[in-house]
Amino acid sequence: MEIALEMQNITKRFGALVANDNVSLIVYKGEIHALVGENGAGKSTLMNILYGLVPPDSGSIQLFGKPVTIHDPHEALKGGVGMVHQHFMLAPSLTVLENVVLGDTPTRFGLIDKRKAEQRIAAIIQQYALKIDLNRHVYELSVGEMQRVEILKTLYRGAEILIMDEPTAVLTPQEVLELFKILGNLTAQGRSVIFITHKLKEVLAVANRVTVMRNGKVTGELIAKNTNENELACLMVGREVILRIEKSPASVKETVLQVTDLQARNDRGLPSLQGVSFELHRGEILGIAGVEGNGQSELIEVLTGLRTATSGSIALLSKDVSSFNPRKRREAGIAHIPEDRLRMGIEKGSSLEDNFILNCYYQKPFASGMFLHMGRIHQFSQELVRKFNIKASSTQITVSSLSGGNMQKLILAREMCTNPDVLIAAQPTRGVDIGAIEYIHRQIVDLRDQGHAILLISAELDEITSLSDRILVMYEGLIVGEFEPKTVTDQELGLYMAGAGRGNPTLAATRQDEVQA
Repeated sequence: MEIALEMQNITKRFGALVANDNVSLIVYKGEIHALVGENGAGKSTLMNILYGLVPPDSGSIQLFGKPVTIHDPHEALKGGVGMVHQHFMLAPSLTVLENVVLGDTPTRFGLIDKRKAEQRIAAIIQQYALKIDLNRHVYELSVGEMQRVEILKTLYRGAEILIMDEPTAVLTPQEVLELFKILGNLTAQGRSVIFITHKLKEVLAVANRVTVMRNGKVTGELIAKNTNENELACLMVGREVILRIEKSPASVKETVLQVTDLQARNDRGLPSLQGVSFELHRGEILGIAGVEGNGQSELIEVLTGLRTATSGSIALLSKDVSSFNPRKRREAGIAHIPEDRLRMGIEKGSSLEDNFILNCYYQKPFASGMFLHMGRIHQFSQELVRKFNIKASSTQITVSSLSGGNMQKLILAREMCTNPDVLIAAQPTRGVDIGAIEYIHRQIVDLRDQGHAILLISAELDEITSLSDRILVMYEGLIVGEFEPKTVTDQELGLYMAGAGRGNPTLAATRQDEVQA
């Protein structure tokens, strides 16, 4: 096979940190090459070097057999390397056509040659079966369609090697399958794809070969069809990892949280919750699935008192808490793992001890009036660090020195130690390593088994289906379906996540008949 890319002995240091330690990577023409590893393994640094965002300290790069030095993304594109970022870089108010040609617009007599642009883009769309309307505005598109626009932008600029950074993070299962078809079309016609992801099932489903990194080094180069999730996880973490938590059937008891006809508006004043109702019981994990941006964030904020509902009610243990502020709701028994830990979950510049008592610093045994009992706070913090296996040299260091996984464990420890009636866990494993994911999942299931109620909101469908005892699907501010995890498939959930069941909440048997019809 012809080599499209060869990176040899790449080393990159940031001070004392060795981000890439003598790393080599070969990508063949016409293949999908998966690059996997935990956060901090060195994947992003390696790809930033390839895309010209970061210079290597040593090593060499060859593109299609020719040595190159890449100083910036413009040179990378000129050499045939393009990147499709996880967070789309599109102008919502412009059309698809305008977004694609932005910065590389064909002209005629000093004017934009729209006809030439349309012809050139239409040829790419037809060649790779991208299925996109050039005249639609980006704000009108689904997430999957926006991603196609990003791919189209890259192909328009002549990329032969596409770096895909977590490309399925916010897609429905149907959109994932559509993406895989597109990638198959690309590689069938000689393009190469570097597929960066933490979803090992997808690696095995779509990749030809896999490179695994850990602590800045390559720990494995494998043929995808000859490996499995357990082997990949072990190479990533350095030990055996339990990928799916075993749990006993839920022992469901009384209703703890009752949400009735909840309505709210988003930051732009538009309806975001349009009559959400559900019950959460003691001893169960209720999962809420949905493509991000369909009211999940607003629901979390309303339940925790961070956003005011326009109508509806919230009852905790039969007591109406709709008018309670965030502190009163916490004191009533609601704990909250926020979806954005850096913005809402921690104070990075403060110590672990300060962060552990953020919710209870004014209460006994940590305070008496205006005075804090530092000895008790120190002892309490040490106990949480030990119990939740938080890797920290001291409880008095700043949180900013922790890894993302240990930051998340700190938040988990703080929220769980309050013995809450309800734990609202929003994206509890976002941006954490596979080893930390295993630990966090185990803690959530253990909390359920102790008789607590957990509301799990996650964009990770595997997380929802493996942890939940019941699943609700949200679409455009509505609950559009209720399902049993054991009987529903990812494809069926995906239909509802994309709006197929809007306004028609249904149990699994009824929904199955509709899908078959």
